[in-house]
Amino acid sequence: MLTVIAKLPVKEGKMDEAVTAFKALMSKVASEEGTVLYSLNQDKANPNMLVVVEQYKDKAALDFHSSTPYFKEFFVASAAFIGGKPELSVMKEIQKV
Repeated sequence: MLTVIAKLPVKEGKMDEAVTAFKALMSKVASEEGTVLYSLNQDKANPNMLVVVEQYKDKAALDFHSSTPYFKEFFVASAAFIGGKPELSVMKEIQKV
């Protein structure tokens, strides 16, 4: 299992636009066979920061997600509301309860 944590700074005044775009993306991600979790969160300490928690069955599932046309379209469109360089962490699960 792979977990990805993506911290995405959102431009001032663009949070509604960002959330709407993510919700549209997530409706498509939900059908990906190897995607276990795709959760959109807002940082309570920094309301202009979105945090996406993603879990994939394996690297092939993550690669599939990243290569879909709808993800590529989202990535291009996100320039309108992402306000800085995203911070990404990819982790390998050791144990879960």
